[in-house]
Amino acid sequence: QVQVVESGGGLVQAGGSLRLSCATSGGILSSSAVAWFRQAPGKSRQYVAAISWGSGNTYLADSMEGRFTMSRDNAKNTVYLQMNRLKPEDTAVYYCATSTSPVSRLVVGDRRLYNIWGQGTQVTVSS
Repeated sequence: QVQVVESGGGLVQAGGSLRLSCATSGGILSSSAVAWFRQAPGKSRQYVAAISWGSGNTYLADSMEGRFTMSRDNAKNTVYLQMNRLKPEDTAVYYCATSTSPVSRLVVGDRRLYNIWGQGTQVTVSS
């Protein structure tokens, strides 16, 4: 059974950094992807970043370029979201997600394609 578990959230001051972790288990399809989304209070869930599991190629939402990076530790089956120069508007619950079906790199940002979600981890950025 495929599972993802997030960790690493917390409270940080504006301008600071955090690294989120997403531990995967159960075997991710090489044709699938693992993605990060976030949801702020009163807002819809927003795509942040994704990694194609087979190739290891990473993708970032345009608005995250330059501050966020995504990486993977193959030995640990864990992906990371490094967030730098955090802003108060980055405050949200961050979710890790994957799919038990193939996910093309062209649509990695479509949350409807992901059917396995973690419980989320809260990130709060104070001004």
